Amino acid sequence: MLNMLELAEATADKFGECRRPIPMYSVNTESGKSEYVGAPCKSTLASVCPSCAARAHALRVQQAHEGWHIETEPVDIKRDPTEQQLDLVKARASLMDDYQAAKARNDIDMMDGIREVVADLDAELRGTGVRGRLPALDPEPKSERKRSTRRRQDVPDLPRKKVSKSTIGRQYAGKYRPSMFITLTLGSYGHVHRDGAVNSKGEPCGDGAPINPDTYDYQRAARDIVFFPALFDRFVQNYRRATGRDIQYFATVEPQRRGAPHIHMAVRGTDPRALIQDIAAATYHQVWWPHFDPENEQYTDGHMPVWDYSAGTFADPDTGEELPSWDDALAVLDTVDDLEPAHVVRFGEQIDPKDIRGVLGGTEEAARHVGYLTKYLTKSISEVIEPQTDRAARHYDRLHAELQKVPCSPQCGIWLRYGIVPKGASDKTQPGRCKGKAHRRETLGLRGRRVLVSRRWTGKTLPDHKADRAEFVRQMLAAVGIAKPDPSRLIVRPVERGDKNVPPREHLIMAAVARRLKWRSEYDMACLNASPPGAQQLPEIQPAA
Repeated sequence: MLNMLELAEATADKFGECRRPIPMYSVNTESGKSEYVGAPCKSTLASVCPSCAARAHALRVQQAHEGWHIETEPVDIKRDPTEQQLDLVKARASLMDDYQAAKARNDIDMMDGIREVVADLDAELRGTGVRGRLPALDPEPKSERKRSTRRRQDVPDLPRKKVSKSTIGRQYAGKYRPSMFITLTLGSYGHVHRDGAVNSKGEPCGDGAPINPDTYDYQRAARDIVFFPALFDRFVQNYRRATGRDIQYFATVEPQRRGAPHIHMAVRGTDPRALIQDIAAATYHQVWWPHFDPENEQYTDGHMPVWDYSAGTFADPDTGEELPSWDDALAVLDTVDDLEPAHVVRFGEQIDPKDIRGVLGGTEEAARHVGYLTKYLTKSISEVIEPQTDRAARHYDRLHAELQKVPCSPQCGIWLRYGIVPKGASDKTQPGRCKGKAHRRETLGLRGRRVLVSRRWTGKTLPDHKADRAEFVRQMLAAVGIAKPDPSRLIVRPVERGDKNVPPREHLIMAAVARRLKWRSEYDMACLNASPPGAQQLPEIQPAA
């Protein structure tokens, strides 16, 4: 039989309310009323919370639609700083001076205390909508190390134009302004099976497993997965330079069944297919790191470097000799004349023309493509590429094993396999291992964001789009005389640990469901008032032939 919590969660799913509310304490500064409320968990995964995932998905769909075929340039709204923001910045500036003074006195306790306070101030600043990098208390000196910017000789040259500020595409016949849908994939690492699985339509398809695992290039596949985000950034940069316009895009990253990532892009405006194919062919990303090939591996599982507490670094487990630091390893690279990059990642040899399509706004095709763009956003990576055969499971295991040998950043603990102390290493660093998303079995190397949106896609942030939806509902309710309380009068904070007065989760869920039903009733009333049944436009009845 169901217990009360399970019943409450099922009710929440039915009425579109969060099934995993976070207990919060709310105080109305005007009336003085206080109560415990449940804040939505805001999960984007349907397997965790279907209602929160559905709301996040609807927000992304709105964002994709709004910016794809926009007719006018997005307006960058520059808001004046609020008094709260100014006060926070003032307090932060004073604390930075105090931190430097404490650092000069070598007052470690004071420095630690200031760091905690500054972290809280930074969280408040982010909560007020401040974006960008905040000044660090201990800024790292900028490296003067330079890499060659000369293009590789094995890639075609691209036209280079001055990038204008325009983001709107060409207009055809005085009224049509189409945009594009582009799919970018990585190259082949070996032939894969074309059977063994079933797609979402019930049609047979490949399971992603290689026909010959012994000849499949797992090493290049793993490295391409880790450095794929940098390759996409380079593609956008080349795209803007080659076309001379500020390309705006809404893109989603998905894994193919073979485990390699590919990216779908809704791009505003149109460009010749041949030019886009040339841009993809000419795009590459070079990794200027110490080499991490099998012959460079110095340590293996069971025989890893150990932390030397007296030296404050890692040392050889046999000789006790200190290992070179990350900066030392880069300094050695600077002495090599004809240095080759540790890895070069590229897209597939040629983009299929059917992967570059023109789409008109306001059409069924546009809605279908937006649905295709966002269809997997409520699923985790492991759900998207869940193996359907034993050979596919073995393939993913082997790919995951290779990912354990590819460093994902200068701070990655895997560098210790290659005899290099990672940047910022401490006694807590696990030699030869990294907890980053690039090395997890459930992500198969796909780290970072699943949705990539350019800054001027709509000129709004995701919270701005959420506020637009809330304002639309607020205006609908105001039209029928329903005034909602001003949220600025509420102070909402997390409950304190050990608070015995916090209601059980099922109570928070049922209270939220009751509020949801009330809001739905008010909204339905507003909709009926805006368009009463008698005033609806009926289609004209055509005379019989």
